[in-house]
Amino acid sequence: MSFPEVKIGQTRPLAWRERLYRYLVLVRLHRPIGIFLLMWPALWALWLAGEGRPPWFVVLIFVLGVVLMRSAGCAINDFADRKVDGQVARTRQRPLATGEVTPAEAVAVFLLLSLLAFGLVLQLNWQTVALSVVALLLTFIYPFMKRVTHIPQLFLGAAFGWAIPMAFTAVTGQVPGYAWVLFVATLIWALIYDTQYAMVDREDDLKIGIKSTAILFGRWDRLAIGLLQILLIGLLLWIGSTVGRGMFFIGGLVAAAALAVYQQVLIREREPAACFRAFLNNNYVGMAIFIGLVLDYAWS
Repeated sequence: MSFPEVKIGQTRPLAWRERLYRYLVLVRLHRPIGIFLLMWPALWALWLAGEGRPPWFVVLIFVLGVVLMRSAGCAINDFADRKVDGQVARTRQRPLATGEVTPAEAVAVFLLLSLLAFGLVLQLNWQTVALSVVALLLTFIYPFMKRVTHIPQLFLGAAFGWAIPMAFTAVTGQVPGYAWVLFVATLIWALIYDTQYAMVDREDDLKIGIKSTAILFGRWDRLAIGLLQILLIGLLLWIGSTVGRGMFFIGGLVAAAALAVYQQVLIREREPAACFRAFLNNNYVGMAIFIGLVLDYAWS
């Protein structure tokens, strides 16, 4: 998706289309990788909870909710980073950094999208509605953790993974033990791909004092990512065994493991563009696991 160029510093009133485009860029609908990384764990959970046949109404609500909450997360993230994005090469053209969108507008977009997502959740049972409050708090808290801890990725993983208990309560009204293991696996996956993402900005982050696992792991970053990748596949394999999944699911995990090896090749020199490609490649990891799960239920 491409957006028309809007010149910075215009004094004339913005046409509604220009303002809408600025908001679309703010929530990064033209870069949907975050939507996919949030959507795959939600779909894994829905298919597991529904034993391969989740209610399509619930699936639709979760997919729309993913789009809304990821977009809301981008708005509040850019609000939190509005004073530092201009100092980072990759983010200096974001609308808040350039002044195309004001901080008040970003907060308003966050609140509006969050309310729309909450409206969707109200169509589900009360357990899911109660859990959605936690999801909103995690979405709001995560962007500010980069100033407090070197592991803000855990908060990102919690925000992305919270769709898992919500999916189970929406379909079954309860959260079994293996669902919490799936939640932990999603936390680990977030540590993997967001560390790769943070490797892109490591030099800029060191200069401006932003914390990340890429900085925490230092020269051990590839090893840490590799161990986390092994742990992720191991946990998913255990979940598959626990719920009686078969060869198609294992095939999806084998594909995911092969992609993990490819990511290790990409990040071996720690070159920013290659690290970013490794981050983007995680979309295919999530997709491979989901396809394996769908096929396994279809042929069981």
